[in-house]
Amino acid sequence: MRTPQHNSDFSRTVDQLADDTDPYAPEVGRMPQNDLSMNDLDNVNKTGTTTIGITTTDGVVIATDMRASLGGRFVSNKNVQKVEQIHPTGALTLVGSVGGAQSFISTLRAEVNLYESRRGENMSIDALASLAGNFARGGPFFAIHPILGGVDEDGSHVFSIDPAGGVMEDDYTVTGSGMQLAYGLLEQEYEDDLSNDEATTIAASAIKSAAERDTGSGNGVFLCEITDEGVDIHGHHDFDEVV
Repeated sequence: MRTPQHNSDFSRTVDQLADDTDPYAPEVGRMPQNDLSMNDLDNVNKTGTTTIGITTTDGVVIATDMRASLGGRFVSNKNVQKVEQIHPTGALTLVGSVGGAQSFISTLRAEVNLYESRRGENMSIDALASLAGNFARGGPFFAIHPILGGVDEDGSHVFSIDPAGGVMEDDYTVTGSGMQLAYGLLEQEYEDDLSNDEATTIAASAIKSAAERDTGSGNGVFLCEITDEGVDIHGHHDFDEVV
């Protein structure tokens, strides 16, 4: 597994995270505190969806299901795009409340654009992950557990960002209510030298596996392929098109 490249202490407790108000950069400033309790985290992690991020030799593949549900019991929408481009070579999944997720995406896009315009270069994916973690714990974005994937001069990156602001980098990761089903397939199929095409098939298969048994996931798959040339997102209601 890839060792995180930054110096963050991922073993911090929720209380320590809440007290951590170090500034990220001049563009962002000091993050507000957040009173997130362990009960809040339990509720957040019950989010109904399945999202996957996989690093490859070509870049990154992100996959999500298409279903929006209310409490995992009622399907409110069957064609939800749960992955959005937020960086020239980076994308983020949407998990949790719709309003909070959309606000989170908009805020990160604005910061990426501001960074580029002030410094004349793109923000690194590592810095973007740190920024996303700061915003996640600083609120008001509630009920989110997104995956950030991207490519920069240091290679391919996939980060899981938890609701308390923890940022973990790995070769592949899964979030959402279907994560156990998807992880079971990924543990068997993942290899270090996957191409984007190979990872796309594996990720779609993992989403399909989750959709078979998890009531909060289903209705198809959105696939996001990231390379150093950009981000391509496409949806498929029929799993047979990509599996």
